[in-house]
Amino acid sequence: MDALTITRPDDWHLHLRDGAAMADVLPYTARQFARAIVMPNLKPPVTTTAAAQAYRERIVAALPAGLRFAPLMTLYLTDNTPAEEIRRAKASGIVHGVKLYPAGATTHSDSGVTSLARCSAALAEMEKVDLPLLIHGEVTHRHVDVFDRERFFIDEQLIPLRRDFPALRVVFEHITTREAADYVVAAAGRIGATITAHHLLYNRTRLFADAEGRTGMRPHYYCLPVLKRETHRQALLAAATGGNPRFFLGTDSAPHPKGEKESACGCAGCFTAASALEMYAMAFEEAGALDRFEGFASHHGPDFYGLPRNAAQVTLRREQWHLPAEIKFGSASLVPLAAGEPLPWKLVA
Repeated sequence: MDALTITRPDDWHLHLRDGAAMADVLPYTARQFARAIVMPNLKPPVTTTAAAQAYRERIVAALPAGLRFAPLMTLYLTDNTPAEEIRRAKASGIVHGVKLYPAGATTHSDSGVTSLARCSAALAEMEKVDLPLLIHGEVTHRHVDVFDRERFFIDEQLIPLRRDFPALRVVFEHITTREAADYVVAAAGRIGATITAHHLLYNRTRLFADAEGRTGMRPHYYCLPVLKRETHRQALLAAATGGNPRFFLGTDSAPHPKGEKESACGCAGCFTAASALEMYAMAFEEAGALDRFEGFASHHGPDFYGLPRNAAQVTLRREQWHLPAEIKFGSASLVPLAAGEPLPWKLVA
C-alpha cells in the first residue's frame, strides 16, 4: 500500500498551552485533525466555563487563515468544583468533558483532586447531565513504583468510582498497560480509552537508548504515564488495532521548551502533533492492521463522545521524511518526538 485515505481524524487528548507558545504549535494539530479535546491544565487551570470560553476564543484567534479546526474544551476538576459549574459547562455547548488529575500526578496537576470523595457532588451532576469524565489514571502514593501507578489506580480508584457512578461516561486517557487495556475490554458500561502513538511505538528501553541502541538518557521520550515494558506495548498495540470501538486516538501531545526537557528535573511530555498520524500509521502497519486505522483514528472517538463523524478526508503517502531537529515554541524552541528519525508515512492532503 503506497497511499492511505481516511476520514479526517480528531485528537481526543491534546495540550496546546497558551499565548505565543500555543500559537506556534496549534497549526501542527490543525493541519492533521478536525477537532481536539483540549486539556485544561494551564496556569492557572481552566476550572470554570467562563475560563474555558475565554481559552477557546484565544485558540480560535490564533488559528492561521485557511485552516479549519474546532477546539473542544474541558474543565479541570478540583476538590471544590460545584455541581452548578457542571450544569453551566454542559449548557454552554463548548465544554465536552471534565479532566481528573490526581494532585501531583503530572505537569500542572498541583491543583488536582486529592480525594474523589470530595468531588461526589460534581461527579453526580456529570453523571446526570452526561458530561464525560476524562481520567489521568495514576495513583500518586510515594510507595508505589512509577511503573505500577496505573495498575494500582484501576483497583483503588477506577473500579470504586464506576461502581458509585455506573452511568458516568468515562475516558481512561493515555492508557499504558496490559491491565488497563484488559479492564476497558472487560468492563461493563460507558468507558472508553485513548492510546498515544508513542506508547504504541516505544517501550521503556527508549528512555535509555536511541533507535540504534546507543545508551544514554533520552529526555524527549519521558512522559507520564511513563513508557512501559514491551509486553505492555504489545497489549496496547493489540487493543488499538483490534477494531474494538472503546479504543480511539488521543495523542497527549505535550509541548515543553527544550531547556525544560533537557534539565536536571526534566518535564514530562512528548510533542507529537507534528507527526501524529504518520506515527500512528507506523504502529498500525507494524501490526498488519492498516485496514483498521480509520476506525481507531476517525470513527471510534466521535461515536463515543456522541458527535458526528467528519465528512472530509486526509491522505497519507508512503514517503520517507524527517522531522526538524527543533520547532519554534514562543520565545524558546522544542524538540519533537522522533526528531531526526526516518518516518515512512507522510500526510500529504
